[in-house]
Amino acid sequence: MRHKDPDGSPGPGGETPPGAHPGADLNLLRTFLAVYRSGSFTAAAGLLGVSQPTVTTQIRALERQSGRELFERLPRGVAPTAVAHDLAARVAAPLDALAAATGQDTGAEERAAPVHLAGPAELMCLRVLPALAPLTAGGLRLRVTPGLTEGLLEELRAGRHDLVIATYRPRGRALTALPLTDEEFVLVAAPVWADRLTGRVAAEGPDALRDVPLVSYAEDLPIARRYWRHVFGARLSRPAAVTVPDLRGVLAAVVAGAGFTVLPRYLCQDELSSGALVPLLEPEDPPINTGYLVQRPGRPGNPDVIRVRDLLLEAGRAW
Repeated sequence: MRHKDPDGSPGPGGETPPGAHPGADLNLLRTFLAVYRSGSFTAAAGLLGVSQPTVTTQIRALERQSGRELFERLPRGVAPTAVAHDLAARVAAPLDALAAATGQDTGAEERAAPVHLAGPAELMCLRVLPALAPLTAGGLRLRVTPGLTEGLLEELRAGRHDLVIATYRPRGRALTALPLTDEEFVLVAAPVWADRLTGRVAAEGPDALRDVPLVSYAEDLPIARRYWRHVFGARLSRPAAVTVPDLRGVLAAVVAGAGFTVLPRYLCQDELSSGALVPLLEPEDPPINTGYLVQRPGRPGNPDVIRVRDLLLEAGRAW
């Protein structure tokens, strides 16, 4: 049986792939997969050799049939919704197999949609991107979004990301989370301050730091407050002298002598080794925070998402 596209053009016959909407035309599903993999209606039109309005019409027709929105329209391109991820997971393999059997190369490897990965900027730059370099050299398309965990998790639920590295485990069953890495927090200052404080923090506690400027990445001092509670058993109530919304900026300011701060050890390990920074205290039980790799439930439709996830989990064991 031959099907027709919404614009009236006939499409190649065949059975609807398993798991797709029973009334879905194969051409609609092929168009859907092209949009899903390319990330835009315009790019999909180029891949399929049709006009962009035709792609728009076909996606709207499929959305009407399924009764669900498949793509969020963005200023540039589109972002798959959770429904789209689920549909792609079910139809990609059958469509690719059908195309291979009929001699129509879908270019699955070349057209795979970019993997949208989000997380803390510092961790992404210093650990995640270097770990993923072998995949990008092999053709992986990666789109990285830095940000704070709360907002990134909301965007993940809305389908704007494939994976999020979170600084805490999300609650509920809407997302799945796997432990990725542990980061140890260390209280540090440049030698110009550390020389004045040698032994005093261990003896006097936080009172030894009352005249030293505090540098933080946010006004609410989240890392420092946690350190105070865990190590000193006290509440941190002082304001920051300097705030920089990037821990790499905090690191640079403290190395330059702006004051003291609390940083993840991985971020300042080189400076500690060189003596550019000095730990002001080495508690037996330092604060440790676990980072999680979070995704929506179910198997991702894009195989590159699975490759990124598995490589990060492997790399995380060595971090």
